[in-house]
Amino acid sequence: MQESILDRSKAHKPVVIEVGGEPLGVVVPHADGYRFLAVKLPAFAIDGQEFETVEKAHFAVSQAVRNHSVDAA
Repeated sequence: MQESILDRSKAHKPVVIEVGGEPLGVVVPHADGYRFLAVKLPAFAIDGQEFETVEKAHFAVSQAVRNHSVDAA
């Protein structure tokens, strides 16, 4: 019985989202998908947003970083 609890906890671990090798945040399972939690300034524009998949979250973070770079220039 205890093993199934341990297996279940692995499924709920945060997934790190990196862009260009730099960690910018994590996604955690939430409701029907994943919630993004930013840890670096370029990604704060989408902090707290929910996504259907980890891949969609990664794409959104990439776009936020690109937009932040354009705004900073």
